[in-house]
Amino acid sequence: MEADKSTSRIVYKRNFVAGQGTGVTADQFGHGTHVAGVLAGNGAQSTGSSFFKTFRGIAPAARLIVLRVLNWSGNGTDSQVIAAIDEAIRVKSTYNIRIINLSLGRPVYESYKLDPLCKAVERAWAAGIVVVTAAGNEGRNNSAGTEGYGTISSPGNDPYVITVGAMKDNGTASRADDTVASYSAKGPTSINHIVKPDILAPGNRILALNASGGEIFKNYSSSVNKIPWNYYITGGTKDFSSVYYKLSGTSVAAPMVSGAVALMLQKDPTLSPETVKLRLMRSAHKQFPTNSFVTDGGITYTSRYDIFTVGAGYLDVWAALNSTEVATGSTASPTAYIDKNGNTYIGNTEAQVWGSNALWGTNALWGTNALWGTTAIGGSTLFSGASNALWGTNALWGSNALWGTNALWGTQQASGYNALWGTNALWGTAAPGTAAVSSLVNGEN
Repeated sequence: MEADKSTSRIVYKRNFVAGQGTGVTADQFGHGTHVAGVLAGNGAQSTGSSFFKTFRGIAPAARLIVLRVLNWSGNGTDSQVIAAIDEAIRVKSTYNIRIINLSLGRPVYESYKLDPLCKAVERAWAAGIVVVTAAGNEGRNNSAGTEGYGTISSPGNDPYVITVGAMKDNGTASRADDTVASYSAKGPTSINHIVKPDILAPGNRILALNASGGEIFKNYSSSVNKIPWNYYITGGTKDFSSVYYKLSGTSVAAPMVSGAVALMLQKDPTLSPETVKLRLMRSAHKQFPTNSFVTDGGITYTSRYDIFTVGAGYLDVWAALNSTEVATGSTASPTAYIDKNGNTYIGNTEAQVWGSNALWGTNALWGTNALWGTTAIGGSTLFSGASNALWGTNALWGSNALWGTNALWGTQQASGYNALWGTNALWGTAAPGTAAVSSLVNGEN
């Protein structure tokens, strides 16, 4: 389907930022525009005789609902996000809203059963809206001694929604050299120990639209994020483009999945959120290395390709579009638990997370086919060298709470930088710290 480049595809918009009118929907921060471009950019700003490259999103014909929840610095409140989600539910039938993309997050403070953000996304899911959310960008955070495990943000900790981690394409079209981004948050979730993320998608140095005048472009972007005009315009200069730039993070990976969902629903509008989640996870690419490494600032980070790092695998849009499986019940992500002997299990299946009887092997989670493939993700050496991070005395199942009295995120309040449907980004009680912005903006080599 060819997008109409002359007509705006934003069919409804409203502002929920306190102290501003409902009509103040301009993207003052700038990341939401980028996310909307990843999801649904139609290439209008790079199409024509002067251009030798055109940049389109995953679903370039999708219509957009803009519900602004964050201010010029990318901050907001739970109540604003919840109000926007409830608004999406209210106008669902009017605008045929099928997907909510939540590229934002905050630390987990309580069980998802009590968390008002999680309750809001579950209301949307129950209303027939597929909810896609970023996993968070704290995969390098070892402040709790977990090597980044247990850092999934809310509402990505909710078992119903589709929680997305980030992969790096390493500058090639082939999947063969792709690796997980070391900053991509890892499960299981704090408090409830839900197996997350659900799926991974490209999220490192992704090129998409820039919001003119946006704070993130003016104040946080570096030369590695900006592209020159001659990168895509015949006869263009070496000056940096004001139309397109690159960003990184799970908040950029999430709209990749949301765009895939839009294509799935375009092909078959009858699909339920449960079937969409099932098809995405079952069809995901599942071949990974044992581990990978990245050095940044003199520190080397190791990524292990276990279920709490890569979930069900790497987004495969073509495979998801061609899947015919249908969910017959709930596709809520399962819970991990540890028994008195130190064995880790998933849900009520008593299938070990790693080892010869891994759940991600020949035993199905939601049907007759294995959700995670025919071989276990992770092995007996999964946490070798990790100081017993997950199961020790300082972590998820230990005597000290993961978040404890000091927030895991510290002054870096949130884990994402986007919007509910493309206007702003994260929320918290303070502006994001420089390190938080840097990790999201600059990405990895």
